[in-house]
Formats: sequence, structure tokens, C-alpha cells
Amino acid sequence: MNLIFRMVYVFILSLFRERLSADKLVSQLSLRVMPNDLDINFHMNNGRYLTICDLNRVDLFLRSGLMKTMFKRGWIPLIAEHTMTYKKPLNMFEHFDVSLKVTNWDEKYFYMTHSFRNADRIVAEGTSKGCVYERGVGVVSPADAFAAVAEDKLK
Repeated sequence: MNLIFRMVYVFILSLFRERLSADKLVSQLSLRVMPNDLDINFHMNNGRYLTICDLNRVDLFLRSGLMKTMFKRGWIPLIAEHTMTYKKPLNMFEHFDVSLKVTNWDEKYFYMTHSFRNADRIVAEGTSKGCVYERGVGVVSPADAFAAVAEDKLK
């Protein structure tokens, strides 16, 4: 499955999933390793893990209302830092669950944890920090982003 198909899958799936509030920002997806995810060792490429983390963020943005607010205001999401620890390989056609949780935020960044699981074992886990950015202005604080989402929900 090409990444565009996974993105469409996430968009459609998010329509039917519960909405998220600022105090419960968690996304979980169930996926399968496809041939285009593999590297020369025939397991999931390390870069693909990061791309799949992006899919988790898209799900979270859609379900929390942040995507709509970002489009409306011309904001863009940016990842400032990402680390990943790989513990076990994921092989072709293997099923896995990937989760993202926003653990906290400060005046500038959202802090997130990522976990890839196959059955009951963790195969990879990582952290990232990201922000919402307005071109020509700079970083939008998480508090301002949540306030804008709440404002847009009232309209």
C-alpha cells in the first residue's frame, strides 16, 4: 500500500472515531508492513517508522479539530526533534499497532511519545517535539492553538 493510500485510510478512519479533547490527545492505528516499507534487509525501513508517526499526528490533528483550525488560519505543523529506538524488526506483512500520545506542552512545543507494538512486544519507541507555526509570525503557542480550536468549534 502506497503512503497516499494510508493517508486516505487515516482520513476516512478519523471520520468514524471519537473526537479528542486537549486533555486526551492519543492516537492509535493498526497497520501492516507492506513491500514498499522494506529496506534491503527485508524489514521495515527506519525512515518508514517516522513517516508512520506522521500518520498518527494527522489522525490526532483531524480528531482534535486542530487540522481544520490550521487550514483556516494558514498554520503548519512542524517537528523540531524526533528520536526513535528500534528494538525488534517488523517483517513484510506483519501486523503492528502504533500509538502516539501528547504527554505535555510548554509555551512553544508539544511533546509526544510514540510506540510501535507487535502483539504484546514493543518493537520501537520514541519521542518527538513539535509546534504549530504561522508563516511570517512564528510559533503559535499550544495554548493559543487550543483556544483557536475551541473558538472554531463554537462557529
